[in-house]
Amino acid sequence: RVQLVESGGGSVQAGGSLRLSCEVSGYTYCKGWFRQVPGKEREGVAGIYTFGGRTYYADSLEGRFTISQDTTKNTKNTVYLQMNSLQPEDTAVYYCAASQSSAGCRNWGYEFWGQGTQVSVSS
Repeated sequence: RVQLVESGGGSVQAGGSLRLSCEVSGYTYCKGWFRQVPGKEREGVAGIYTFGGRTYYADSLEGRFTISQDTTKNTKNTVYLQMNSLQPEDTAVYYCAASQSSAGCRNWGYEFWGQGTQVSVSS
């Protein structure tokens, strides 16, 4: 079973930066970050393949957001989301997620989810 524990959310002024962390245990084919604003569907932000480290992003966010991972621990690894030049429209609950299948990774169809962490950006 995959377990994910996020940390690092908070409040920041427009133009600022935040880094989210997610400690992941269990086998994963890929890991990623999603976000959700109340009343809107959850959207994929960025993903990373556990083996090889290839990354992919939502078109509108690449360049400001960077996903990375630390896989040096045997039983747990950590995935990060570095967010720069944050804007009020980036305000959302951010979720760490993982998939154990290549199809899930290709289609943002992740099976395992963290509890979410709030990111608030003020103007």
